[in-house]
Amino acid sequence: MAAPWPVAWVAVAALLVAVELEAAVTVNVKECTNTGTELSSHTARGRVQASPSPSPGARMWASTHNGTLAGKMAAVVDALDECQRAAAGTGYLSAFPTEFFDRFEAIKPIMQGLLDQHVVAGTGKALGMVVAMADYFAGRVSNVIRRYSIERHWMSLNEETGGMNDVLYQLYTITKDQKHLVLAHLFDKPCFLGLLAVQADSLSNFHANTHIPVVIGGQMRYEVTGDPLYKEIATFFMDIVNSSHAYATGGTSVSEFWSDPKRLAEALTTETEESCTTYNMLKVSRHLFRWTKEIMYADYYERALINGVLSIQRGRDPGVMIYMLPQGPGRSKARSYHKWGTPYDSFWCCYGTGIESFSKLGDSIYFEEKGETPGIYIIQFIPSTFNWGTAGLTIIQKLIPLKSSDQYLQVSISTSAKIDGQFAALNVRIPSWTSLNGAKATLNDKDLKLASPGTFLTISKQWASGDQLSLQIPIHLRTEAIKDDRPEYASIQAVLFGPFLLAGLTTGDWDAKTGGAPAAASDWITPVPLESNSQLVTFAQESGGKALVLSAVNGSLTMRERPKHSGGTETAVHATFRLVPHEGAGGAATNSTAAAMLEPLDMPGMVSGEKGSGAPFNVVPGLDGAPGSVSLELVSRPGCFLVASIGGGGGGKVQVGCRDGVSWKHGDGGAWFRRAASFARAEPLRRYHPMSFAARGVRRSFLLEPLFTLRDEFYTVYFNLVA
Repeated sequence: MAAPWPVAWVAVAALLVAVELEAAVTVNVKECTNTGTELSSHTARGRVQASPSPSPGARMWASTHNGTLAGKMAAVVDALDECQRAAAGTGYLSAFPTEFFDRFEAIKPIMQGLLDQHVVAGTGKALGMVVAMADYFAGRVSNVIRRYSIERHWMSLNEETGGMNDVLYQLYTITKDQKHLVLAHLFDKPCFLGLLAVQADSLSNFHANTHIPVVIGGQMRYEVTGDPLYKEIATFFMDIVNSSHAYATGGTSVSEFWSDPKRLAEALTTETEESCTTYNMLKVSRHLFRWTKEIMYADYYERALINGVLSIQRGRDPGVMIYMLPQGPGRSKARSYHKWGTPYDSFWCCYGTGIESFSKLGDSIYFEEKGETPGIYIIQFIPSTFNWGTAGLTIIQKLIPLKSSDQYLQVSISTSAKIDGQFAALNVRIPSWTSLNGAKATLNDKDLKLASPGTFLTISKQWASGDQLSLQIPIHLRTEAIKDDRPEYASIQAVLFGPFLLAGLTTGDWDAKTGGAPAAASDWITPVPLESNSQLVTFAQESGGKALVLSAVNGSLTMRERPKHSGGTETAVHATFRLVPHEGAGGAATNSTAAAMLEPLDMPGMVSGEKGSGAPFNVVPGLDGAPGSVSLELVSRPGCFLVASIGGGGGGKVQVGCRDGVSWKHGDGGAWFRRAASFARAEPLRRYHPMSFAARGVRRSFLLEPLFTLRDEFYTVYFNLVA
């Protein structure tokens, strides 16, 4: 069995998102009473305010040893200890009074957080606190069963229990107290695990995040007792979720529930993929990989981590996360039921799991295998450094950042040691999404025999300081059908670049034109050159005290108010154009500096112009004479310009006006016209991501970018492929 390397030895060097350590943990205990902690009136109270912070705090501290974070962790544990001691020595600790002792979804994270504080961070008092909690709940559950029935207890498991069996099995491995083992088993929910034991795909209408943690607890039971049934249950569960209920992100659930198997085409809505489910499915796959070392579980972990976890935080904004990850066409993370949360006022369950997910981005990169010859499994390509004490080595993993034009993922793995390391096996995942065509591996500049996709490249040797393994892993575009076996939905497919799910910017149109069947994805999808960013521009005007920007919306040009925070907004997308040089334009206007066409950022290859004709413009010095301003003169109609309806607060449609036309005769000698036809040539509000692609559509083209990079933009995860 491969063991995950403790996070304390892993330092992630270049994460894709920023984590604000000080913002991640706050102490917010409003009241301690003799019934425990009372944190707020919200029904999800305790899930974030007090409970999850010990877990992510412990894991992040183990990676960073940040002193400020250590102080905040200690303050949280001390506050919880004070509340527990106020509960008349019962050991009860919850965000709810004792009459709501079965709100286990809020109780389990407190127990898990304290246990992590003990195991990962070495906090002295934490273990005693969680043992006291377990003893209290053992008594309460026992009383329910004796006074009423076991069925009464099982009824309480129909609500979210947060994986009480999981944390109690973990506790048993430390205390060896039989009472903790029995209590853990009482949370195993036989009516659900029984279905999986007989291998029935009957997940339909089960609440997903109530039951995934039950499976995780069953996995811990297998580790504690060795009962093979629970390993078989987890294996079958993972298989049916992946084959019948998972989106291209790796996530699952529709409005928090599972739908019928292989019927996801009708479930593409805003309320898809509850974030908590992805957090928990990663745990399931992690256990399965440790037991089996099968590549498919490592591949799944990569897919769900990149597309499911990294997509739930709004860029680099700490504490701004989402509950659901929309999958339907024309959806936005900012327009779901919960929308984006706020750093200090949103405390959904998905905030707790979201914060923890970002605290342990490095916990499943390296797995160690014990034995006469020590072995290490590198299953994720994440720039990182870790100290492999068993082999006396430090391993440094580096990646060259990817661009859409790249044909290979370039990975280097080097070793360093104060003295020569011992004989050991290094196993590197060769992902299933790659191919052998063009693949290359070298060790100290000597070619190695290549491993097939879906296997490990294994190198066993006496490792020394300065050894360098270089990998050239082919990466390509591909499509993947939605999990729906009805023929009429076979055309609904997602687009991926290696492990990266690409979303198309659109407010609803999702018809992509492949040009024939079967067609390779590269036949209708092409890279956007990174140098195209130098051609991007935003045209701005001041009107009525407002800052306005020229925007392309639904095929028309209009003026919109400039957003205060442009990054990741839909307005920024519509207000960014690529100036495409126009060759051979005759009749250039006087003082012309360049002839160009306006290409909307989200419609690569398509141009905007007079009445949607795509007519080219001469970009000339602004008619208002202001420094740096420009005017857009139609090449085909010298003296005619794009004119904004300025004044009266601004906004409105952009039209073509001519010097000798009605617009010019405004009673002010043409001053209004000159202002309305002049724009400040500003820095673009939006830029292409390095992994941007242009896809051909039936009615329009699409800009494709990795889903995890999007913030408020409208997009589609799936396309309807039309020949």
